[in-house]
Amino acid sequence: MRRSALLSGTSIRSRVPRAVTVAALGALLFPLVSATPPAMASRPDADALQRAFADAAEQYRVPQRVLLGVSYLQSRWDAHRGAPSVSGGYGPMHLTDAVTALAEAPHHSHGSEDPRGDTARTIGTLPEEAPEPAELPARLRTLERAAALTGIPARELRQDPAANVRGGAALLAAAQRKLGLPSSGDPADWYGAVARYSGADNASAAAGYADEVFEVIRSGQRRTTDSGQHIVLPALPDLAPDRAQAGRLGLRSTASGETECPRSVSCEWIPAPYEEWQDGDKTDYGNHDKADRPRSQKIDYIIVHDTEATWETTLKLVQDPKYVSWQYSLRSSDGHIAQHVRNKDVGWHAGNWFVNSKSVGLEHEGFLAAPDAWYTEAMYRTSARLVRYLAKRYDIPLDRDHILGHDNVPGSTAGAIRGMHTDPGPYWDWAHYFRLLGAPLHPTAGPRGGLVTILPEYRLHQPVYTGCKKPGEPCPPHGSAAVRLHTEPREDAPLVKDIGLRPDGGDSTTGVNDTGARASTGQRYAVAGRQGDWTAIWYLGQKAWFHNPPQQPTAVPAKGLVVTPKEGAADIPVYGRAYPEPDAYPQGVPVQPLSPLPYRLLAGQEYPVGLKTAGEYYYAVTFDPTQHQVVRGKQTYFQIQFGHRVAFVKADDVTVRRSGS
Repeated sequence: MRRSALLSGTSIRSRVPRAVTVAALGALLFPLVSATPPAMASRPDADALQRAFADAAEQYRVPQRVLLGVSYLQSRWDAHRGAPSVSGGYGPMHLTDAVTALAEAPHHSHGSEDPRGDTARTIGTLPEEAPEPAELPARLRTLERAAALTGIPARELRQDPAANVRGGAALLAAAQRKLGLPSSGDPADWYGAVARYSGADNASAAAGYADEVFEVIRSGQRRTTDSGQHIVLPALPDLAPDRAQAGRLGLRSTASGETECPRSVSCEWIPAPYEEWQDGDKTDYGNHDKADRPRSQKIDYIIVHDTEATWETTLKLVQDPKYVSWQYSLRSSDGHIAQHVRNKDVGWHAGNWFVNSKSVGLEHEGFLAAPDAWYTEAMYRTSARLVRYLAKRYDIPLDRDHILGHDNVPGSTAGAIRGMHTDPGPYWDWAHYFRLLGAPLHPTAGPRGGLVTILPEYRLHQPVYTGCKKPGEPCPPHGSAAVRLHTEPREDAPLVKDIGLRPDGGDSTTGVNDTGARASTGQRYAVAGRQGDWTAIWYLGQKAWFHNPPQQPTAVPAKGLVVTPKEGAADIPVYGRAYPEPDAYPQGVPVQPLSPLPYRLLAGQEYPVGLKTAGEYYYAVTFDPTQHQVVRGKQTYFQIQFGHRVAFVKADDVTVRRSGS
């Protein structure tokens, strides 16, 4: 039985009387909408989507709160201009048509890194991506079912939000009928239909989805959508759904005894193989390493990835012993989690062995270079629940020094920088993610603080990126968590350069995979200057400017510790890994070179401190874990926010001081 097994008992049900009709519930909802400030009265269309929910609820006899709750968990009520999600879902109700949506989905890896990231044992050529299943599962084909139930053409269901809402209502009503349940006006009576709406193929995943929807209904939500629609879902704190209805679904159960997940999510064990195989005359192994964390090594990081593949392909790949591995995968359609590697063991996922040996990797179903292929709220929320659980279990601070994107992990050597992956990219909504983590990003200093935290308004901040479909071609407009960095305080100034990415001195670009002149939400940098609406930060050994107007700021003041070269040093080296000094290696363990990166931290510059760590190397190049060793040295390092990626400097090379007010 999974850890997210259904709760038993007959607790208090919803306080909404059964006699209350859908129309009456609509009357409960609309006073809140009409209480919008007078300025909104001049925008009558801003309430059109709320009315569409009310009309669909009445037409199909589905409680409006249920309809709003399901839609919020799928899309946060956004229409995304008719573009599909990463799992082929359209519109506020996430009606799926994967045949249409995924026909042109990008499948690229954004780099040629060795995901293990260890020069002592490199990985050979990885296998090609696994083929897609011949038949798509039912959860990826709900739009055709909605079209049959409503008589609305598929194109209209994809493009018209109001039609999309009617399609979702029809699916919920049909699910209620199939379960043999009445069209009750009480949201508590719709637990089974909501669980079925998820399309999950097992009981735990369906129940986990339904639990999250009813949590949304209990807590209530209020939001302005991506198209300017004002939607309100009033809280119903005493709602207690009939969870026993899940037994009517007839779905398989999956054992969860192996998983390390919070009880509040749906999680199953799909193990990555730890196997030996014969490669010609050589015996090799994969796709992860055995370890004994956190007893042997502290887990300092959680790494956020996107899969660049569909859910079915992702599971095929992680179960291939000749591929690579990560601890968890998260499904977009309902937020379901699969764990593949125990957290005590080391997955091969981040392209830097030092980071791999001290991290847990989370792969989210999605595509970096498809900005309109949006992530569902269901996946964001279960990911946040999982990260909160891991952070508490392993004492990991909830900040951007410890919760890294794959695109924030440094190349371990100069030669590795250009091959490093760039997911989850500029379209991952870090600000929303940290709100869900219960650690919202906010100012921590006065207006002239010595540091800044990057924090643009995601929905409104839409810098132009290129190369999503074709090189040089603009990507569709989309909210972004990243700001672009210039050599001077003006939009037409050149972008700052990254000599690690372009040793020949070439310019950074607006490419969606080009991280050379990019700072991301939640990252802190030391202020290097201010001029008008522009702020300068120290970045990759140079001064970098970004637009930060007071009327729509893209950063907020911050404070914290910074490092600068010790007095008398013109510059100091920067590293992509924090390895011990040569004398620390015992006999039989090859000394790993410190390998400075091609950057320098110059005198007079400051960089925020993320964490302090001892020099450490996990020697694991054999299938037999009894031959693995953790090498620790006396040399200590500071992790710093150096560019878009973090880096390390030796504690002996720097002076540490507090910055900000």
